[in-house]
Amino acid sequence: MNDLIHSLFTTLIIFIAAPLGAEEYLRLATTTSTENSGLLAELNPVFEKKTGIKVHVIAVGTGKALRLGRDGDVDLVMVHAPVAEMAFVEQGSGIERQPVMHNDFVILGPPDDSAGISEASTVAQAFRRIQNTSSTFVSRGDDSGTHKKEKQLWALAGLENPSGKWYLAVGQGMGQVLRIADEKLAYTLSDRGTYLAFSDKLLLQILFENADELINPYHVILVNPEKHPHTKTNLAKKYVAFITGPEGQALIRDFKVNGKQLFHPDVIK
Repeated sequence: MNDLIHSLFTTLIIFIAAPLGAEEYLRLATTTSTENSGLLAELNPVFEKKTGIKVHVIAVGTGKALRLGRDGDVDLVMVHAPVAEMAFVEQGSGIERQPVMHNDFVILGPPDDSAGISEASTVAQAFRRIQNTSSTFVSRGDDSGTHKKEKQLWALAGLENPSGKWYLAVGQGMGQVLRIADEKLAYTLSDRGTYLAFSDKLLLQILFENADELINPYHVILVNPEKHPHTKTNLAKKYVAFITGPEGQALIRDFKVNGKQLFHPDVIK
């Protein structure tokens, strides 16, 4: 049943993204964070104007993005889950994995911080305080890069599979999770970029940040043309060259919301 749902989902998004006319286009599967933050709306029009190549973006969780790449339904992926990315390449589904940028994750919560995580000295301690106080935590629960990171942090805190009424796995993208957590005055994990893009609409505050375990790197990977000969590798390489080149990296560096930088370039500083 899950395979059938995935097949129908893939068919639908490919149909929706299908271009009109004979223009050149490529399909990019990426995370909701790059879309929700507004970064792609800054990058892609510049690339399209320079090259005449239209970028059709499919913004989903990292797990779904890699699945689309594995099935040959897109030409390249840009995601933020290093372990899953390396497995994608090692299994022969992707080639030429390259760094693009990074930001970091932050733990958000209500202003009164009932679990006291702002006083925690480590990420693990912050997560244990949420669990020990049964404070409501909203999880993406969607196999995204953020969800994968969250599971790693719970494991670091000694809790492999959190469960209970306090733990809500909603299966939604980052923007919707922020809205749900805000309505419930709950805790959640977010990439900093999406939080900053939504922060003027939220009561939630950053309560724990700036730990090594919270670094959030993004990589771009071409879908392997030997496995999927129909993919538009040449067009995808032009996009990679742009976002990792001087102009793209400068756009990433200079992209700000409310005066705050959302992403940091990893190729050209």
